[in-house]
Amino acid sequence: MSLAVDHACERIRNIPMSDIIEVVDLARDDPDVCKLWVGESDLPTPEFICDAAVRAMREGHTRYTYSRGIPSLREALADYHTRLYGTPIDVERVSMTVGGMQAVMQTFQAVCEPGDEVVVPSPAWTNVFEAARIAGADVVTVPFRFGNQGWRLDLEEFFAAVTPRTRVLVVNSPQNPTGWIMPREQMEAVLEFARRRGLWILADEVYHRLTYEMPRAPSFLEFCDPEDRVIATNTFSKGWAMTGWRAGWAIAPPSLGLVFENLLQFGTTGLPTFVQHGCEAAIRHGEAFLQRNVARCRTGRDVVCDALADVPGLRFERPGGTFYLMVRMEGLEDSKAFVIEVLRKARVGLCPGVAFGPGGEGHFRICFGVDHRLLEEAMDRLTGYLAAA
Repeated sequence: MSLAVDHACERIRNIPMSDIIEVVDLARDDPDVCKLWVGESDLPTPEFICDAAVRAMREGHTRYTYSRGIPSLREALADYHTRLYGTPIDVERVSMTVGGMQAVMQTFQAVCEPGDEVVVPSPAWTNVFEAARIAGADVVTVPFRFGNQGWRLDLEEFFAAVTPRTRVLVVNSPQNPTGWIMPREQMEAVLEFARRRGLWILADEVYHRLTYEMPRAPSFLEFCDPEDRVIATNTFSKGWAMTGWRAGWAIAPPSLGLVFENLLQFGTTGLPTFVQHGCEAAIRHGEAFLQRNVARCRTGRDVVCDALADVPGLRFERPGGTFYLMVRMEGLEDSKAFVIEVLRKARVGLCPGVAFGPGGEGHFRICFGVDHRLLEEAMDRLTGYLAAA
């Protein structure tokens, strides 16, 4: 360990390297690998979004602006959620962030004190664990159960994990990596419990439009009061093929407006101005593209699920949301070693289940939000490898 690392803050020094990135970096630029590991579409960002950003640059929108976002974009997002959920969302609740990741990080920074606890159903998106720890909180995991009815969260177990130190309940729905969607009645129960206990809810709704048996996923924003301790985080990355733009947002109680303003000002100063003009084009004019993206992902889901359905030793639930399939493999004890072997021998890039915390080991994750021909080739390679193993 170098002297510089040794002198870093202990909780920062102990942040582990992402298992996902460790695997991806083995063949990130290899054109012969079918890459199904990272959570992004392989579609380019639509031209009308790019054109809006370029036009904004040419018009001089390259200077500092409001830390919480340009007013017209915040208003567009408030209108979008109001239309989507039928519940008025005031513009003062909306803050732009540098990607959905900053929205999550900023939520923990805003509401957690060192030593607080954050309760997270697991397996879960690995970044949420480390974002909480960076903010000084301790992470408590509650297992998702996988059985004949697929992935399920037992609310009694979820609530039983709460202690006097608990500050935040995390609900990611639709959920990465399982594709699970929390039913509205469970959301209502979680909100009522949080109200009684004075807890915050981090509602990670990044995949709220990537659903296949319903037009959208249920949201806490449909029925919570503006001053309820609910912070909903989201991003342009998934629905509008904008992962590299690093543009997200959070909807929080109005009383947190100044807190978010300061965190943004002293953290990043805000999202680049011209990027926000591209985001406004996406939210105002991108519904048709989003619907095509969902339809494409639905077909991709079916390609992958149909190919793996009869493979001995594999179990999974056809996901209702996200663009991920979490596959349980009988006898799998080291998922990272397994996906590295698949990468080297079959030239297919998968994500190791161990990356998603407790309950993830013994699984691998596939992103099916990519070209269907690529998926078909990848499934041919993977099933061939598994048959020969």
